[in-house]
Amino acid sequence: MCLTARRRRLLLLLLLLVLRQAPPAGAAPGGGRRAAPRLRPAAGGGGSGGWRDGGAEAQAAPSPQGLDAQPGEGSGTSPFPAPVKVYVKLNHNSPRILCLTNHLRNLELIDPIFQWNGPGGGLSSENSSVQISPTGTLILRHFNLSGVYTCSIVYKLTAMQPDKNLIIKYLIYAYSDPKNYYEFTAQYHTGPCNSSRNTSFEKALLQILSKLVAELSCEVTLIKSECHHVKMQRGGLQNEIFFTFSVASLDREKHNRLCQQSACDATRRLNKAKHLIERFFKQQVEVSRKSSEPLPEIYYIEGTLQMVWVDRCYPGYGMNALIHPDCPECCVICSPGSYNPSNGIHCLRCDSSLIYGATKC
Repeated sequence: MCLTARRRRLLLLLLLLVLRQAPPAGAAPGGGRRAAPRLRPAAGGGGSGGWRDGGAEAQAAPSPQGLDAQPGEGSGTSPFPAPVKVYVKLNHNSPRILCLTNHLRNLELIDPIFQWNGPGGGLSSENSSVQISPTGTLILRHFNLSGVYTCSIVYKLTAMQPDKNLIIKYLIYAYSDPKNYYEFTAQYHTGPCNSSRNTSFEKALLQILSKLVAELSCEVTLIKSECHHVKMQRGGLQNEIFFTFSVASLDREKHNRLCQQSACDATRRLNKAKHLIERFFKQQVEVSRKSSEPLPEIYYIEGTLQMVWVDRCYPGYGMNALIHPDCPECCVICSPGSYNPSNGIHCLRCDSSLIYGATKC
C-alpha cells in the first residue's frame, strides 16, 4: 500500500510538472508565434469609440451602424456587410478607417491579409496620399476623391481551418462647410434715376460698408442696385434706390494671414459685422433727425433695412439630411445621378450624371 501511494504521489507530481510546462490555452501548436497582433478595444471603447491597434489609438469610422454589421460565418467567401458611409472634410485627412467589423475586432485573427481598393484601383502606402497600417487601417490624406472604397481581408480563426474572406464596402464622401452669409436690402430716396450721382453714391456706400467690417475679415459684395418709381401711400411718386448686398466672412485675416482658432469663427465674425451694419444705418436716421438742415437728395429711408441668413454650397455639393443623416448640415459632394450647377443648397437630380461632384447635367 505504501508503494502504491508513493507511486500515485509520483504520478501526480509528474502530471503537475507537465501541466506547468504546457503552453497557455489558445497558444499556437508547436510553439510557433502567430503572425497577427491582437486587436483590443481601447479603455471605454464601444461601437463608435477609439480603438487601439498595436498601442496606437485608432478611431472607428463614422456611421458606427455599418461597423456593427456582422458578416456571415459560413465557409469560403462571406457576404458583404452593410456599406458604411464616411464623411471627410475636403482636402483634410480622413479618420482611421478599419478593415474589420465589430465581430472580427473581438477575435484573434491568424495570418490576416488586407487589401484596399478605391475609385482609381488598388491603394498602397507608396502613394503619399494613402496610409495603410499593418493591421489594415486606412487613412486618406488631403482627401478629394469621393466614391466606393472596399477592403478585403483573408484570415483564419484557427491554424487548422481554411481561409475565410470578407469584403467591407465604404462610401466615402467629401464635404465642405456651408458658405454662410448675410444678405441685406436697403432703400434710399434719390433724385432722377438716370442721374450719375446714383452711381457715385453706390460706390461710396460700398466703400464705407467694406471699411466698416474689414477688421473682422469680412467682405461686402454688391448683389444689385436698382432705381424704381414708387407710388407713396396717399401721395405722389418718388424715386428710390434698392440696394442688395451681401456680407461674408473670409478665410484669411488682414495682410493675407490665415485665421487662427477662435478668431476664425465665421459665425461670430458675421454676427459682429451684422451689428456694425445695423448700427450704421440706425445712425443715419439719428443724424437726419438731429440735423436742422434740409434732407439731402439721397438719404436712407428709415425702417427699410432687411436681412436674411443664407446657406449656400459650392457647385457640385449640396445638403440632404435624408440621404446623409450623419452629416445633415454639411455640403456633401453630389453623388452620381445628381448635380449642383451653382451656389445652390441642394443637389438636383440628373440621370445622365455619372460622376461625383457634377456641376453640369
